[in-house]
Amino acid sequence: MERRRFIMNAGRTTKQGQQICAGKDNAEYQATVGTMSMHPEDMKAVGILSGSTVRVRSESGETTFKCVEGKIPQGMIFVPYGPATCRLMGQMSDGTGMPTSKGWEVEVEPIPSELPAEPIAS
Repeated sequence: MERRRFIMNAGRTTKQGQQICAGKDNAEYQATVGTMSMHPEDMKAVGILSGSTVRVRSESGETTFKCVEGKIPQGMIFVPYGPATCRLMGQMSDGTGMPTSKGWEVEVEPIPSELPAEPIAS
């Protein structure tokens, strides 16, 4: 299983803005904030299939995202602000009240699919 380091940028998306009316507990909103975008060549290099789950680690924590291809520069990932990004960002805000959310160095690795259980011998 390959692991590589990338620069993570987080931000709000227009889709997030449209979905907020339905509430943050809405399944569609949760799917949006739980999805990470990555350059297709980076995905290939790390062995990530579009739609699969990846683990992302920073010096502050780790979380998982569904990973999809996006128009993202190579070497970078984009994640919408949400509960998962809060696990990755540190608590320091440098007096702004908002933790730094751009330019974090993170490690990304695919999560192997769960193998089906072996049949029980009779």
